[in-house]
Amino acid sequence: MNNSIRLIILLFVLLPGIRDLHPQIVFEPVHRDVYDYLLRISQRGVIDFHDIIKPLPRKYIAEKLLELSDKRNELTPLEKEEHNFYMQDFHNEISLLQNKKSDTQHFSYLGKDFAGRYRLLSYSDDLFKVNVSPILGYRKARYDDDNQSHAWNGVYLYGYIGDNIGFSFDFRDNLESGNKLDKFRFFTPLPGFNARSNFNIVDYSETKIEYSEIRTTLSYNWRWGSLTAGKDVLTWGYERGGQIVHSDKAPSYPFIRLDVRPVDWLSFNYFHGWLNSDVVDSNEIYYTPDGDQRIRFKDKFIASHTLTLTPFKGFDISLGESIIYSDKLEAAYLFPLMFFRLADHYLSRHVNHAGNNAQFFGSISSRNHIKNTHLYATLFIDEITIAGLFDPAKQRNQLGYSVGGSVTDLPLQNLTLQLEFTRLYPFVYRHFIHTTTYESSSYQLGHWMAHNADQIYASVNYRILRGLQAKVWTRFIRKGEDGTFEQQYTQPQPPFLFGLRRNYGYYGFEIKYEPIHELFIKGYFESRKISLQQPDKSFMNFDVNEFFLALYYGL
Repeated sequence: MNNSIRLIILLFVLLPGIRDLHPQIVFEPVHRDVYDYLLRISQRGVIDFHDIIKPLPRKYIAEKLLELSDKRNELTPLEKEEHNFYMQDFHNEISLLQNKKSDTQHFSYLGKDFAGRYRLLSYSDDLFKVNVSPILGYRKARYDDDNQSHAWNGVYLYGYIGDNIGFSFDFRDNLESGNKLDKFRFFTPLPGFNARSNFNIVDYSETKIEYSEIRTTLSYNWRWGSLTAGKDVLTWGYERGGQIVHSDKAPSYPFIRLDVRPVDWLSFNYFHGWLNSDVVDSNEIYYTPDGDQRIRFKDKFIASHTLTLTPFKGFDISLGESIIYSDKLEAAYLFPLMFFRLADHYLSRHVNHAGNNAQFFGSISSRNHIKNTHLYATLFIDEITIAGLFDPAKQRNQLGYSVGGSVTDLPLQNLTLQLEFTRLYPFVYRHFIHTTTYESSSYQLGHWMAHNADQIYASVNYRILRGLQAKVWTRFIRKGEDGTFEQQYTQPQPPFLFGLRRNYGYYGFEIKYEPIHELFIKGYFESRKISLQQPDKSFMNFDVNEFFLALYYGL
């Protein structure tokens, strides 16, 4: 049994000694529409909503829905309908919060549960609760002159055991077919995946991709905190055009997660994750009887912690630190309150080639201090030279920042406007040691467009009726070259957007309808205008259009 498994078992063995118990925890997947619903209402000042780190517990979301039950007079007619819809979905959690216990069993399949929500299977008694939903979907797309399709299937379930244990399981199998498939989706906001076979990422001759994904969590909680072990996607930040600290770009990975909120004005989050390095450990190569080679990838890890302060209603300040390290599990990074940067100095003896890759980040968020408005800003520091702040000849500042805001219900009810700007300076996320880059499975852990780039993102979203919404959006991206190792570690560093530039203009429209819980119909159109700078400084331009229709149950 390795040290990682021993650690997780030890934590869950010790936790039953904690008192002050509270309803169990299951995390709501990060792309659920209930997040946007509560965000819109919080930026109108009706409730406080803390969503810097997602996914959030279903129990916490249920608390906010219960709070809205007492403030229905502050909701629009559409928001009241949406509130009723979500109250059905979170009925189990609401019952737990209200300490409603029953000796009777509730069991249903292929129909409505006791809250009136359609489910594949639902069971509930005083000790054990579980809900099961199928995952089925099909998308037919047109990419310029090429047809593409995407079919997926699987199962999602979650439930509770006793007073303190929550669990979830999400498995889905995917098949994409067609010409010009984007094999690994590097330069796109779509989440990445681990394909079942090896592809040349610049070879578009393949006409089929198969991949699977599993996300699962097991959580134990008490009145002021929770501990979770699982494999899932974690996000950090408020950005809508791409999160610069921690995004959903990389496939899910195993982690342990600690969340603590001892008082209303302070919360603390820590997680430790097991990443995919995609770097072969040459010391572990040996031959198998069939004459082929057995390989093993180098171990790679991330540790991160965040402190969030709420000095007054609607205003959050978050400060965090993370470190990417490799080769073996380090006890120093398993302490939630450790200063990771100094721990790295201790472990590496201040030898650069023995060290790891640390980051600092912070964010501020203001909701309804300007009527119906959410303003936010995030700073991500990968490396900074203090002397270079005042001396341009010594600058080597590898950082990124994002500023943005949204306004809802102005000038029309149910209308939300979003505007955001992001800039990532050269070589942010990069590292000269391949096993400590800010990546997992070769995907960025931060913003999907990577370094030496900036973006303006804007969108208009209108909710027509309960479950039906339309969105128009645009983004403009400028991106420079990747550069070389020598350029990354020289002073001053190359200027922003150095090298031959690429410009991307995106314009899109989508409409989505959810007639019943988790059943979706979606139409989507996107036009891309791409300009590639040539050595003579001229630009070569071309357009790409994409259109798809999708019908799916479950996200």
